[in-house]
Amino acid sequence: MVVTVNIPDELAEAAKARGLSVEAYVQEILANQLARPAERRQPRTQEEIRGWLDSLAQFSDKIPPLPEMISREWLYQDHD
Repeated sequence: MVVTVNIPDELAEAAKARGLSVEAYVQEILANQLARPAERRQPRTQEEIRGWLDSLAQFSDKIPPLPEMISREWLYQDHD
């Protein structure tokens, strides 16, 4: 796979400080991230989960009710 990106100066400086090319430095970062992802992730607390669920439902009262019958005309009512 070939990926082309714009390299921020900070990334280039960090690679140079480690004595690596930018490519080798990025490969090292990716390898470290992918090596043991399950061990690095902390389980979410109940408070974090509740906050996430509350954020999903934040504007649910503004969702209009669905009609009893969903028709093709209803689906495309806002299209020309």
